[in-house]
Amino acid sequence: MDLSLITLGVLIVIAILALRAIIHIVPEYQRLIVFRLGSFEKTAGPGIVLLLPPPIQSVAQTVDLREFVVEIPQQTCITKDNAPISIDFLIYQKVVEPKDSFLNIQNFRQAIQGIATTTLRAVVGNIPLDDVLAKREQINEELRVKLDDITHRWGVKVTNVEIKELTPPRDVQEAMNRQLTAERTRRASVTEAEGKKASAILVADGAKQAAILEAEGARQAAILRAEGFALALSTINAQAMNADARTMTLQYFNTLNQLGSSPATKFIIPTEFTSLAGPIAGLMAARSDGEKK
Repeated sequence: MDLSLITLGVLIVIAILALRAIIHIVPEYQRLIVFRLGSFEKTAGPGIVLLLPPPIQSVAQTVDLREFVVEIPQQTCITKDNAPISIDFLIYQKVVEPKDSFLNIQNFRQAIQGIATTTLRAVVGNIPLDDVLAKREQINEELRVKLDDITHRWGVKVTNVEIKELTPPRDVQEAMNRQLTAERTRRASVTEAEGKKASAILVADGAKQAAILEAEGARQAAILRAEGFALALSTINAQAMNADARTMTLQYFNTLNQLGSSPATKFIIPTEFTSLAGPIAGLMAARSDGEKK
């Protein structure tokens, strides 16, 4: 009885191991590299995969299809103008052909890291230092294209390359800092000069407007004075046209009266005064007749 139970247990264990060797559950992001009697047969997955027990069929490798990143440590490169510069960057890639990534190269991750270093030096060696510092995106794209051309035969696609940090030589850094300081000083000077210019323009414009307004006011005042003087002359002329002989005689008498009150001892009387004799006599006669009546 005990032997039968042991035998049954052994058979169950063998069955479980056999099923485990036959039935494989492959996630969506993985693929199985399947060999039959030592030769590549197929790439299996995802889902449930049924395989014959070894050594008829065997899983040689499980390949991950998810995108991964390889960090390239800081590398010192020589630019086209013989300036040393240190660069470290990241390579984003993924397996697109599981078979090629397993059969065509032993360790594609290590191989990519090695080829990335030499490719970086080749790319930077054809670019001047100023362009290396200013055209980071262009360098990223050129690295990606060159690496992708190499890794294509390994079934790996380089999706992106990102430079993390560029470290130029110390003397170049100091020169860049001086240049940056000079540029900021220049911009500040330009801004200050533009402000002074705008202020001077506003002051000059204000003075111009004030002078224009003052001249306009003086012109209007002169016009008004001239119009008033002309109106006064017109009024006097109109009154003079309506004056008769008696009115003129009275004006002459008034003038003589003023001359008489003057402290002067000599008077110059115009000859026109002789023409007053007739009107004066007439006035006196008219006055005598009135008193008699």
